[in-house]
Amino acid sequence: MTRRKLSKDEVALWRRVAERTEALEQRSNFDPDAYAPQPNTALPSRQKTDFTKLNAGFPPKPEARRNTMNLAPSLPDQLRQMPVQMDRKTFGKMNRGKIKPEGRIDLHGMTLDRAHTALTSFILRANGSGKRLVLVITGKGKNRDEGGPIPVRFGVLRHQVPQWLNTPPLASAVMQVSEAHISHGGGGAYYVYLRRRR
Repeated sequence: MTRRKLSKDEVALWRRVAERTEALEQRSNFDPDAYAPQPNTALPSRQKTDFTKLNAGFPPKPEARRNTMNLAPSLPDQLRQMPVQMDRKTFGKMNRGKIKPEGRIDLHGMTLDRAHTALTSFILRANGSGKRLVLVITGKGKNRDEGGPIPVRFGVLRHQVPQWLNTPPLASAVMQVSEAHISHGGGGAYYVYLRRRR
């Protein structure tokens, strides 16, 4: 890279600045050896440290509360907290795996877009044909979080399906969503109880 030549104005400006500056005084008493690291000849004494005094002024951390506190309840807990909108006796039988689902869809290996489309058409068809209980299999999901800066949710379909079932157009057809009994897939599947067609 070649340097460009200064214009006459730039040279004149530089000369005016240089004329107004003053040279710094050099200190003759500066000793560079005074700033050199000194060897530590004294061995450190072995004293017991009282760690309780290190947190002086700060309240102790509530360990029990910190370990049990979550930002959001787990998905099974959220489903259990939802109000029961169907007959309680039928709801109890369904959760114990005593009612056989009339239809099922397996969303394993599907992308979110494909799974959403397949689930929507399946639920609307099942509701249109008068079915009451269907099984939606999502799988428990794989751990795809590779430690990046943005955490990846464990079991994306498993978390997304209940949200899809509670939003239009499926919300008008779905009465109740519950985690399936272990005989029908447990945490990797959902019972979807449909409304009667009017």
